Amino acid sequence: MSYPVTYYCPRCGTLVELDRDGYLADKSVTPYPLEGWAYVAPTEPFEDADGVRFVCGESEGVVWDPHDGIRGTDAGGDEPNRPPREDAVGCGEPFYLSFVRYEEGREVDPRAETELVEIDPDPRHSGPRGPRGPGQTSDSDGGFW
Repeated sequence: MSYPVTYYCPRCGTLVELDRDGYLADKSVTPYPLEGWAYVAPTEPFEDADGVRFVCGESEGVVWDPHDGIRGTDAGGDEPNRPPREDAVGCGEPFYLSFVRYEEGREVDPRAETELVEIDPDPRHSGPRGPRGPGQTSDSDGGFW
């Protein structure tokens, strides 16, 4: 059984309504795709996909602004070089609905693994230099006078 579920565009706040099955669990809605996730258009079967790719105000198979959703300062988006589109709903930019993914019974974390990086390793010793032992010569006379 499918249910209408609504999401906001993370860029301009335009509301979109998508009919989907209730067993699907949402992970996030982001302006960028998660690394390693496979996305499909809302008109394609997305039950076996990792998520849905929307183009704000333009994707087919969904209802845009079903409840006259909250928008940015203009219908063209908040970008300074983009003129407002009076006849448009949404900003025209892509955004991504990601579902929860499991591998080997564990939820997949979308964040990439971090690597420890050693930056400019210094070949010198890291501790302070101590006094020289007996019989070793030094350039210093060992005093203030």
